[in-house]
Amino acid sequence: MKTLLTLLFLAWAWPAQAALQIFACEPEWAALVRELAGERVRVFTATRASQDPHHVQARPSLTAAMRNADLVVCTGAELEAGWLPLLLRQAGSKPVFEAAAQVPLLEIPARLDRADGDVHAAGNPHIQTDPRHFLPIAAALSRRLAELEPERAQDYRARHADFAARWQAALQRWERQAAPLNGVAIVVQHKGFPYMERWLGLKQVAVLEPRPGVEPGAAHLAKVLEQVQRQPPRLILRAAYQEGRASEWLAQRTGLAVVALPYTVGGSEAAQDLFSLFDDTLTRLLAALK
Repeated sequence: MKTLLTLLFLAWAWPAQAALQIFACEPEWAALVRELAGERVRVFTATRASQDPHHVQARPSLTAAMRNADLVVCTGAELEAGWLPLLLRQAGSKPVFEAAAQVPLLEIPARLDRADGDVHAAGNPHIQTDPRHFLPIAAALSRRLAELEPERAQDYRARHADFAARWQAALQRWERQAAPLNGVAIVVQHKGFPYMERWLGLKQVAVLEPRPGVEPGAAHLAKVLEQVQRQPPRLILRAAYQEGRASEWLAQRTGLAVVALPYTVGGSEAAQDLFSLFDDTLTRLLAALK
C-alpha cells in the first residue's frame, strides 16, 4: 500500500517538477513566454513595472530563482548590465535569450564616455515600446523553447502561429487608431521611446534629462523651457515608473499634458498583458492629444 501511494504521489508531482522554469528579467518577456508556452511553464519575473530595469538589486531571492531556471529571458543590449552578470555568476552558467539580439537597434553611440550618462554600447535597449518587434522576438523565442522541450515542438509552433496571427491583427488595429499621432511633437523625460517614436511618427523636440539617467537641474530645465518655446510640442512623455517632478515642472510652465505611459506589462491597471499594454498606451496618448 505504501509503495502504491508513493507511485501515485510521484505521478502527480512529476508534471510540476518537469515544467520548464523560465527566469524573465522584465514583465514584457514574462508575458510573451506565457503567450508562447501557456501554463505548462513556470515563469519567474525578476522586476516589476514600478522598477527602473537599469537599476535592480541582485537580491538572494533572484539568485535562487535563477539557479532553478532552464532559460533566462532578458532584453539584453546592456539594459541589465548592472545586475544580471552578478546573478549569473552567483547562480552558475545559464542559457540566456536576449530579445534585443532579434531586432535592429537605434541610437548606437559613436563613442563611449561615462560622462555621457547611461549610454549603451549596443544601442538603445528599450525595444518593447514598438509592438512590431514582438513578431521576430516571438519567433526566435518559440524556437528556443522548442529546443529545450523537443517533445512539445509542435505545440510551440501552434501557439506561436496563434499568437502571431492575433498580434498581426492587433497591429493593424493599433496603426489605424494611432493615425492622429503621426507628426506630433513631444518632449520625453528619458530617451526611452525612440522605437515608439519611429513606429507612431512622433517627433522628439527635447529631453528633460541632460544625459541618460541623470536628473535635470534648474539650469538644464530652463534651457528645455526655452527650447520648447521655440519648438512648441504637444505632449510630455514619461514612463510610469519614473519620478514625475521634472515633467510636472515643465507642464506647469507650458500647459502641456504629461502622459505617464505603462511602458511594460503591469505599468497601469489596464496594461495587464501584451495586448492591453499597447491598447492602454494608445488610449493614453490619444486622450492627452485631445
